[in-house]
Formats: sequence, structure tokens, C-alpha cells
Amino acid sequence: MAASGDALAAWRRQLGHERVLDDPVTLDRYAASTSSWSTRPLAILRPHDTAEVAQLVHVARAHRVPLYPISTGRNWGYGDACALADGHAIVDLSAMNRILEANAELAYVVIEPGVTQRQLSQYLREHELPLWMDCTGAGPDTSLMGNILERGFGHSPYGNRFQSVAGMELVLADGEIVHTGFGHYPSSVNRRVYPYGVGPYVDGLFTQSNMGIVTSLGLWLMPRTQALNHFLCMVREHEDIAPVIDALRPLRLDGTLRSILHIGNDLRVISGGTTFPRELAGGRVPLPEEVRQQLRTASGVGAWTVSGALYGSDAQVAAARRAVRRALAPTRAHVQLLDERKLDLAAAAARLLKGTGFGKRLAAKVALGRSLFEMNRGIPNGRFLAGAYWRRRGGLPPGFPADANPALDRCGMLWVSPVPPMRGEDLLRVHALAEPIFRRHGFDLFVTFSMINERALGGVLTVAYDAEDAAEVQRARTCYREIFDTMMATGYIPYRVGLQSMADLDSGNDGYWRMVGKIKAALDPANIIAPGRYSARQHPCA
Repeated sequence: MAASGDALAAWRRQLGHERVLDDPVTLDRYAASTSSWSTRPLAILRPHDTAEVAQLVHVARAHRVPLYPISTGRNWGYGDACALADGHAIVDLSAMNRILEANAELAYVVIEPGVTQRQLSQYLREHELPLWMDCTGAGPDTSLMGNILERGFGHSPYGNRFQSVAGMELVLADGEIVHTGFGHYPSSVNRRVYPYGVGPYVDGLFTQSNMGIVTSLGLWLMPRTQALNHFLCMVREHEDIAPVIDALRPLRLDGTLRSILHIGNDLRVISGGTTFPRELAGGRVPLPEEVRQQLRTASGVGAWTVSGALYGSDAQVAAARRAVRRALAPTRAHVQLLDERKLDLAAAAARLLKGTGFGKRLAAKVALGRSLFEMNRGIPNGRFLAGAYWRRRGGLPPGFPADANPALDRCGMLWVSPVPPMRGEDLLRVHALAEPIFRRHGFDLFVTFSMINERALGGVLTVAYDAEDAAEVQRARTCYREIFDTMMATGYIPYRVGLQSMADLDSGNDGYWRMVGKIKAALDPANIIAPGRYSARQHPCA
């Protein structure tokens, strides 16, 4: 405790009392979590620049006080702003929120950890730059860098986000400031256009890791395209999704479909517009099949919905539309291709039919379509956070989605994120492995599979639970553990994990993790930055 007290005193001398916080209310806020895993920090440190980060690292090392860096602490479902253990000093980088450079000619920006999706999107529009950023559905106030360092993905052709990083600035555990790629050469004019530099490529060491604290990075953006269409594909029966995946895979492989397609089951789509219907369910969990069918019918969805965007010139998008229709013609999918002219016509029809059931359903679909087009252009929308509130008591908070914060709103959510090969049979197998486990523990299986590259699907299986029901929290933990272990055992290894699963990635006799441990020991021998077994991360992505 004496070391902690000395460290706090030194940090207050460096940052000032107003940026070193340890009052109970603030600590409670940072301990809030969607994931049923909560730890209480020693204090919150709020640096304003890289030099201050380096200074506070020096103090932490001198007094052996662990640090846990976050971007904005909105890593929903994976740990939020919580460290691996009690007593860490949270390094909250949200005040480091400058857009350091924006280059329209070469289509990149340089950002700090606190830059949010909303901030960059507004910046590009206000400065009339002909660029679109890639956007996720995690909400407008989530950190771009946090999600990138987690190796998260979005929606656009730039959706595999880490592939768009060109050069990092970071602080090591001894306080040294390092620039990766060509950035460590003061004369370099190419640091933002070629990511690898010369010599070993080390940027990946600072994703999903505790090797250092990233304080800025270059990010490539997508040039605005002449045309943008969206397509929705409804698949009525569960098994019929497999041939759809197999029909679309060649279009991803040959570049016809460049964006990240998302495939959601019925409950994933339904949960975007409502919360768990407790009265209709009559106290039964998971959702009774007859109630599920009622919600499906009311929402006009099938067992699965595929959603994706088409980008390019008018001719390129027209060719892609034809290719999608041709590929899906032999399947049982109902394909709907949308442009904004069609949305405008549908909105006019919804106004004419206002007050009717059909008019209301049409208006809801138009609103969804508008949100999708905004996402495709890099304009974030909080409506896609609604699924986090599925089992929350009281449903969606007043004013949702404005200021939505699932952790502070007492939502319960655990994510398991397996990566199957992009084959219909693998999608069905993952679902078949997970569904009986969810049902046995009384939870509704929300699942999304995203075509995160040309060959793989990124799955997100959501255990949504009532965070205020102690018995349900325990069931959720048990369900999560069984799902996680099942995916690991069957070879569908997750692409990212929550705090509760980091130690489970090492089988105990794994040369890869031994190597990672050696690198960690060399860079941080005192184990100051996010200490854990091998990895703990700067990704509370938000």
C-alpha cells in the first residue's frame, strides 16, 4: 500500500489532482461491466499527451504499480474498462483525442486513442473531405483505435481494420517512445503509405497484447465512391443459409463483393428493435418457439438475414448487382437490392399508410435502411447497440440510442467469437454446437457471422442475460464457459477473447505462448503494463 500511495502522490505531481482520480464514485464507474467480470482499480490516470504517458510509466515502474491502458473503456462484452485484477491504475487515454493529420490526397488520417467514431466521421464531413471511414455497430462514442488494437472489424471494404494501419507511436514499459514502420526515420515521407518499414514488422505485437501503450497511429480511409447500394437477403429456413454462404464466397474471393457482409439469425435482427417480451413469454426462457415465430412474422424476417454493401462506380455497382442476383438465383434466398431512391419511395409510401400495421412495418424498415446506408458511409449509429439490452430489466432506456452505455445501464452480455472457414457447413456446425448449450442454460442464441476476409467468417455468439438476477448471472457464466470450451475443443478458435478467458488460450505446452512470454519479459521485465499470464490489452474499444 505504501508503494501505491507513493505512486499516486508522484502522479498527482505530474498530472495534477484533477487528472488522478480515486474517489469511490469514479472507481465504481470504471468497475461497471457488461461481462459479469468486474475488477476495482486503484485509480484513474488521465494523460493528455504521449510525454505524460511516458512519465506515468516511469512512476509505475519505480513503484511496481500495474497499469491498465484503455482507449475509452467501451469494450462491450469483453471486459469494458476493467483490468484483469483489482488494484491496477487505469490509464484512460480518452482525453488524447486529437486528429493529428488528415491527408485527402493519399486518403489517411493520424489519430490518438480517444478519437471516437463520431468524432472522425464529423471531422470528415465538416472539412468536406472525400473520404469515408470504416464504421462498426458498437456505437458513436467508441474508440477507433481501441477496436483496431483488438483487431475488430466493421462493414466497408476497409472493414478488416488492422490492415489499414500505417505506423504507430507507442510507449514501452521503460518509458521509451517508439515509432514503427518508417516512422523512426526523421526524414521519412513514406511512413503513412507503406506500413512495414524495413526490418522486422512489429506492429502486430501491440495488438491484443500488453507489450506497450499505443498513443497514435496512421489509418487509411476509403475514398468516397460514385455509387453505393445495399443488399439484404432473407433466408426463411435455417438450413438454407448454407448454400447462400457457398454462393457468395466466390464473389468475395474474386473481389466482386469487397465489403464485409454480415449474416445474422432471426433473434439478432429482432433484438435490434425490441427487448425480451417477458409477458408474451409467460416467464419461460429461452424464448418459446411460438413467440419467436410471432416476432419473426411481425418483423418480416426469416431464419437468417444477409446484409452487405456494394461500392464503386455506377458500372461497377451495376455489375455487382447482376453478379449477386445470378449467384443467389439457385438458392432459396429472397434478395432485395436497395439504393437511396428506393428508400425515398418507401418512406413516401410509409407516410401515406401511416397508422396501418403495414405502414408502421415499412417505416421501421426504412429507418433501418437509412441507418445501414449511414454505416456504409462511415456515419456511426447507436441503434445497433439495442441487442445489448435484450434481457435488461426495464428494456431500452429513455432516449435510446443517445448516450447509450450498456455497462452503466446494467446490461449483461458475454461474447464468444469463433472463426469458422467461410463454408456453409461450418456455419451450421458452429450453430449446432452452440444452440443446445444456450437452450439448456435458458438463453436465446443471438449469432452473427461476418465475412471478415475472403476466406473466413467472424462469429459473434451473444449470451445476453439479466445482470440484476444473481442466478441468471451464474447461469450466463456457466453457459459462456461451456460455449468457449466447446469452440476451442472443436477447432473454431476465437479471434478475440474477454478478460475471463485470456488464461485459457494456452494449453500449458504451447511454444507460441512461450515465445510471447519471452518477448513480454524482454520488453516489460517488471510486468507493469496490464500484467496477466501473457496478454492483457489496451482495447476497451470505444
